[in-house]
Amino acid sequence: MTERTESNVVRKTMSVPEAGRLLGISRNSAYAAAARGELPTIRIGHKLLVPKAALERMLSGEGKAA
Repeated sequence: MTERTESNVVRKTMSVPEAGRLLGISRNSAYAAAARGELPTIRIGHKLLVPKAALERMLSGEGKAA
């Protein structure tokens, strides 16, 4: 999930639609999952962003009760 911008800076977040594409779900489904707390997000101003590290932890199953 490493993405570099033009200035060669590694992005630590992605947009909700980008996360949805990565997960194979629609934009609307991704926003709905974010609203339900199923997709980890942070808000900066008007932007809703998905931290890549939190998404990777979620996908690996870390933090889930056994």
